[in-house]
Amino acid sequence: MIDKFYDSPEAAVSDIHDGATVLIGGFGGAGMPTELIHALIGQGARDLTVVSNNAGNRETGLAALIKAGRVRKVICSFPKASHSWVFDDLYRQGRIELECVPQGTIAERLRAAGAGLGGFFTPTAYGTELARGKETRMIDGRGHVFEQPLHGDFALVKAELGDRWGNLTYNKSARNFGPVMCMAAKTAIAQVRAKAALGELSPEAVVTPGIFVQRVTQVADAAFSS
Repeated sequence: MIDKFYDSPEAAVSDIHDGATVLIGGFGGAGMPTELIHALIGQGARDLTVVSNNAGNRETGLAALIKAGRVRKVICSFPKASHSWVFDDLYRQGRIELECVPQGTIAERLRAAGAGLGGFFTPTAYGTELARGKETRMIDGRGHVFEQPLHGDFALVKAELGDRWGNLTYNKSARNFGPVMCMAAKTAIAQVRAKAALGELSPEAVVTPGIFVQRVTQVADAAFSS
């Protein structure tokens, strides 16, 4: 019998290894898998490369992971915000690396990884510092930059409902990067607000099919409600 549920966030992240690339969902606080991240802090993995929309908020979730000194590099779209002082301080001290990727490009790089594509050309960032060292091409008279797929060893996402096969639904905009990150990772781990019985989720409502999800853990009282 297939049952992808783990008893706790700690059990779900127990084998994340040093040096792993971890895809972390969330747009600000919306959809951030805070409990999975805090479990990862307790687990102790370090030298991580983290892919996320931003570089953490205040001192919880991703910011707490960065503050704990576990992250070597951040790949994100928005590293700078009024509440991202943890990353900002470490970056200014030269203690953490940054790869800045436009938001649409990071989403498409993740999707390309999940779809098994070798990369794609986009006009975004052509002629800017973000295109330095990358292949460029003129397509229909417009400059394009070649972007490579963005794979992850693990993905940590937050969903609303999940069944034992790993099928997921999300709470409105809290889905954000969750679906493409589950596709792009070797091992996708989802924390869900509630457990759905097998067959309870309509196939038409499932956003992330269980084939893309390896582990699920229930966190009914999550730090963020989204």
